[in-house]
Amino acid sequence: MRILGIDPGYDRLGIAILEKTSPKETVVFSECFKTSKTLPHAERLHLVAEKIRAMIIEYKPDAIAIEKLFFTTNKKTALAVGEARGVILAACAQSGMAVAEYAPNQIKLAVTGYGNADKTAVIKLVPKLVFMVKEVLQDDEMDAIAVAITHSCNVGYPQQKR
Repeated sequence: MRILGIDPGYDRLGIAILEKTSPKETVVFSECFKTSKTLPHAERLHLVAEKIRAMIIEYKPDAIAIEKLFFTTNKKTALAVGEARGVILAACAQSGMAVAEYAPNQIKLAVTGYGNADKTAVIKLVPKLVFMVKEVLQDDEMDAIAVAITHSCNVGYPQQKR
């Protein structure tokens, strides 16, 4: 089973493809996709949607998981991220894919065992839970992997063929 994990954003979009294997999942691909601050907001959203469509076409995931919006004190940023989530969800729907959504505390619980863990704990534990084909340096990329891990924990392992 392949899971596309998404940490939504229009400035920085975390994307990961997790291959569900036993006993450890493998991160097949991960990236922090960035859009240029010089582009109009609508164009940046369009690029985010195109990136998600391209990932679905290239990697053919069986499932897609995205982090739910976490409201902060910065309403302008929250609104822009909400718009990015909207175009991401629309791109997934256009591709015929359902999307599982997880709150930040659900992701922290799945990765660390504690729903109020800090970001540092998540970043520290993700590489211990999965095989990674490259070093991940971007928080957004690591968050996308954590979202995919969360979905993996919630769907169980596929039956082995005998």
